Amino acid sequence: MTIRNNASSKHALHGKTLLLTGASMGIGRALAVALAGVGVNLVINARSEDRLRETREMCVGSGAVVEEIAGDASRSEIVDAMVAKAGDIGGLWGFIHAAGLLHPGPHVWELAEEEFQAVFQANVVAAYQLIRACMPLLLRQGEGLAVFFGSGAAVKTQPGIAAYCAAKAAEEHLARQLAAEAPQITSTVYRPGVVETRMQSQARESEGGAARQLQQVFKAFKEQGQLITPEESAAGLVRLLSSSPKRLHGGTWDVRDMG
Repeated sequence: MTIRNNASSKHALHGKTLLLTGASMGIGRALAVALAGVGVNLVINARSEDRLRETREMCVGSGAVVEEIAGDASRSEIVDAMVAKAGDIGGLWGFIHAAGLLHPGPHVWELAEEEFQAVFQANVVAAYQLIRACMPLLLRQGEGLAVFFGSGAAVKTQPGIAAYCAAKAAEEHLARQLAAEAPQITSTVYRPGVVETRMQSQARESEGGAARQLQQVFKAFKEQGQLITPEESAAGLVRLLSSSPKRLHGGTWDVRDMG
């Protein structure tokens, strides 16, 4: 990936510091590179320390400061460490919660208890932890940014990903609650589109009682050429944030809303 940082035309968030979860692969990794490329300082997070370090190395040369905190973002001590690291960089401006988990294939009653909980921890509990840790700081400074990765799954019923659909509905509603409770902080939902990521391949190769129905949907995305790259999806969010991010407050946006 090529990092471009045009100092003569600075991005709206140039020099700001953001927390970014899910940064070890897929859209999260592409987003880390894209944001660093426009001068955003980052504290990146994911559970895989090795892949997270690779992401950080991909940001070298951007001119931005990129630090890493590996671990499960649904744990308070991990998110608290991210906030502390942002303070070391020079202050926190907000967060982007790109982490997520699918566990596709089984009917909802077939899904193991620990798998159901893991989906909600990655999508919803981690979102809460970011809110809990960041909002006191952001409210004291009177402005900031909170971006939650949503999904069209939040408003659909799709056999084989029941936990994910429910978790995304909960996460999107949590973002709307935050928008209502803290109107001075820009809180928004970004739906990244149908992206060729590990989740897509997991769904295409899923097993379980609802796997056949799920495979038909996800294989069709690929066969019909509907998939976009992680880089294209990340670019969509960066473009949305490029001009007057406050206009995004309380809304649900997707990769097509680049204007």
